[in-house]
Amino acid sequence: MEDSSPKSTSIGKRKEPEEDSVKATEDPSEETPKPEPVLKKPNLTRTCVHEVAVPNDYSPTKDESIYGNLSNPTFTGTSAKTYPFKLDPFQEISVACLERKESVLVSAHTSAGKTAVAEYAIAMSFRDKQRVIYTSPLKALSNQKYRELSQEFTDVGLMTGDVTISPNASCLVMTTEILRGMLYRGSEVLKEVAWVIFDEIHYMKDRERGVVWEESIIFLPPAIKMVFLSATMSNATEFAEWICYLHKQPCHVVYTDFRPTPLQHYAFPLGGAGLYLVVDEHEQFREDNFLKLQDTFLKQKKIGDNRSGNNRLSGRIAKGGSTSSGGSDIYKIVKMIMERKFQPVIIFSFSRRECEQHALSMSKLDFNTEEEKEHVTQVFKNAILCLNEEDRNLPAIELMLPLLQRGIAVHHSGLLPLIKELVELLFQEGLVKALFATETFAMGLNMPAKTVVFTSVKKWDGDSHRFIGSGEYIQMSGRAGRRGKDERGICIIMIDEQMEMNTLKDMALGKPAPLLSTFRLSYYSILNLMSRAEGQFTAEHVIKNSFHQFQYEKTLPDIGERVSKLEKEASLLDASGEAEVAEYHKIRLDIAQLEKKMMSEITRPERILYFLLPGRLVKVRDGGTDWGWGVVVNVMKKPSTTLSPLPSALSSTRSSGYIVDTLLHCSPGSAENGSRPKPCPPRLGEKGEMHVVPVQLPLICALSKIRIAVPSDLRPVEARQNILMAVQELGSRFPHGLPKLNPVKDMGIEDPELVELVNQIEELEKKLFAHPLHKSSQDTEQIKCFQRKAEVNHEIQQLKAKMRDSQLQKFRDELKNRSRVLKKLGHIDADGVVQLKGRAACLIDTGDELLVTELMFNGTFNDLDPHQVAALASCFIPGDKSNEQIHLRTELAKPLQQLQDSARRIAEIQLECKLEVNVDEYVESTVRPYLMDVIYCWSKGATFAEIIEMTDIFEGSIIRLARRLDEFLNQLCAAAHAVGEVDLEKKFAAGSESLRRGIMFANSLYL
Repeated sequence: MEDSSPKSTSIGKRKEPEEDSVKATEDPSEETPKPEPVLKKPNLTRTCVHEVAVPNDYSPTKDESIYGNLSNPTFTGTSAKTYPFKLDPFQEISVACLERKESVLVSAHTSAGKTAVAEYAIAMSFRDKQRVIYTSPLKALSNQKYRELSQEFTDVGLMTGDVTISPNASCLVMTTEILRGMLYRGSEVLKEVAWVIFDEIHYMKDRERGVVWEESIIFLPPAIKMVFLSATMSNATEFAEWICYLHKQPCHVVYTDFRPTPLQHYAFPLGGAGLYLVVDEHEQFREDNFLKLQDTFLKQKKIGDNRSGNNRLSGRIAKGGSTSSGGSDIYKIVKMIMERKFQPVIIFSFSRRECEQHALSMSKLDFNTEEEKEHVTQVFKNAILCLNEEDRNLPAIELMLPLLQRGIAVHHSGLLPLIKELVELLFQEGLVKALFATETFAMGLNMPAKTVVFTSVKKWDGDSHRFIGSGEYIQMSGRAGRRGKDERGICIIMIDEQMEMNTLKDMALGKPAPLLSTFRLSYYSILNLMSRAEGQFTAEHVIKNSFHQFQYEKTLPDIGERVSKLEKEASLLDASGEAEVAEYHKIRLDIAQLEKKMMSEITRPERILYFLLPGRLVKVRDGGTDWGWGVVVNVMKKPSTTLSPLPSALSSTRSSGYIVDTLLHCSPGSAENGSRPKPCPPRLGEKGEMHVVPVQLPLICALSKIRIAVPSDLRPVEARQNILMAVQELGSRFPHGLPKLNPVKDMGIEDPELVELVNQIEELEKKLFAHPLHKSSQDTEQIKCFQRKAEVNHEIQQLKAKMRDSQLQKFRDELKNRSRVLKKLGHIDADGVVQLKGRAACLIDTGDELLVTELMFNGTFNDLDPHQVAALASCFIPGDKSNEQIHLRTELAKPLQQLQDSARRIAEIQLECKLEVNVDEYVESTVRPYLMDVIYCWSKGATFAEIIEMTDIFEGSIIRLARRLDEFLNQLCAAAHAVGEVDLEKKFAAGSESLRRGIMFANSLYL
């Protein structure tokens, strides 16, 4: 890898002054805020960083007078496309890179204008009579992008799993899965393609589908150049270096965190009455306002958020909805936004049901004029014309119109696709003023608003309720502020609990997340690679060239360097008497661990408080720092409402509710000018001061038998210094440590476990005192030297293990084990040649390829009719889970049982072949029978109104599943055809045909 690794040329920042910057006045004490703009002289700068990763042996042949050079690309030739506005510096540099015919990664905020760069690449391809592919992560985004590009360029086609329009067009918009499929099959189209545009490349970190991007990038022929469009990411250069290493060509990075419209971030405490500007438009965090915000929580009781609600939107609209206390705050904020003319506003929720509930609580508000209402009605009626008569009267459609007429809308993945698209179109036209959306609305097309509201700072991520990450916050808050329309965008964060200042700061001002590879090996990929005739791409090749491996190998040189340094240090450390020192050190370590265990029992308030009398000597330890012996002055119960008054050094995570005021040795002068005294471990010959420090109970690591007299007034320095001298004098009287209170004999604790601990400690102490090293000195240089050597050797072992544990080897082992599975199941023979079964599995990437081919070959599908086939196949499609108990009719229960049995067998075979598989989890995650009944009835001719009553799953989710199911059945059709199973092919085709009707397959409004 060394000789072909890219050298990265870093070019400095270019800055140009921005037109205007704005300052908002804020007065959080008022009932409603007045963030009106006050224009002032510009001080925001437009920054753009350009870097380029170049292969070592690369020599450019471009005419520098036209194209500039690698470090400073410029273009003075005839442009492929002109724009009605002046390009920003990042757009100009990107266009110059494209004209040089070199790949480029454009990393910028949502509203910055990355699309202009993509459009230039398309215009250039048209000019040069070449083809171009535009890929996007989601079908819905592909449809939107197709519409947008068709308006700009005429010769545009679309290829998603369920729609194909003009597949011979010069510009093809497609999902990344379709591109990967074309690369696997060696499609002729690719021979004419000059550019591939990867939109939303940061989607590559998606756990389930990220591998599709990696494989597509690895397989692209080197002649094809790439444009990557991404939200801001902190490791853009690393990604460019991977592209350079992979395709042996330069890859430019054009990065800007410039926002055309600056943002102001306000916090709104739930139940409060005002906004607090926490981050201003210059990205300065306002600590003063944050502290005022915190005060509001101390003054008011925490308001619970009632999040209950019925299942279906139509039911909730019919009943008028319910308003929670959180809802009433949202009502207050939306009303205030409208009064201040800060609309349109997007209100982000992390729950689809909550989105709907909040929209319903706006029933008294109306934001559209009569003329706008008529316009909405007209657009709505035109949109539903593509539906059958019966589907136009669905409650989810009929009951949406009154909301839309008032300028209020809902947008989430569970809505009917038609309604979702209608909402997007009305929002773009300015006919929706308040949009209640989930975070998926922040993906893809640029649909900005003036204001963005976060209804919560926490989200459920499948494992826990956690604070929103800075990357997520950047993506969503980036929707605030419309370029050319707003002087600044406004973000309002609703906060329902006290939070740490740094948590909010990191969220609003944190760095964008890095792009980390989620590469994994799938059976689909392995079989496709094995069946490629030319064989230049093997699974080994893909593993070696993955971004995952590239990222891993980048860390290795640093590790090697660190190991060399540590080994040098270890060789210089004296090793004489090492065995003796090791033995002594181990005894001390064992005693320390047992004492720690014992003290966690002793420091329980009911046991220790009686002995914490004034004058008692106690030893204080915080983590690895020993603060030495201190003297108890007073003990008090900590008020539950106040924040911990302790300096961070002496507060414990395991709080007990009691504070022990303790005289401790502190740094000289650390308590001057009213600042808190800073405890420091007493060192030989160092003159420190005694100060009273509040200590939490769990930090006390030993209690002495000794008590000394404490004067009633500790304010005079002399009084405290006298105590310091007394403690030091005791130290020299007891060189082997002060006598400690015995938990059993002195404290009267009779707990058998504690008695056993005390006995163990006593035994070890006898050994310690008898040890020759103990008699000489406890802190000999020999012991210190040994401790350092032990630390160094431990670190060397860990680093070497990391180097040995190569990711490449891990993947090789996994590949070997997966190949064993394929052999056992009959997909490949002993020589790795793909068999009939494997040829079928090669064509299936929508569902579990191993499991479905098993059913095809073991005869499960043979006894089923097309309706049962469609119902059974629906279990393979990932989607929403139902909360209801599943009761299946007999004609579905038996096939489901066969499917589950096959899944269990495949999981067990994988386990036998040394793959990490939890059999029950595999069966549960692979077989999803939640919509079997619904699909069966739909396939047999039921109406949509009838089937939505059969489940609590959202309408939009049912339709999304049905469309993916249709795609899956078509893949099964192709697989059956490839292996000559004519009857099965007909059955899969009939199953697919039985789904394709009505609202389930209504055309997208974008097409």
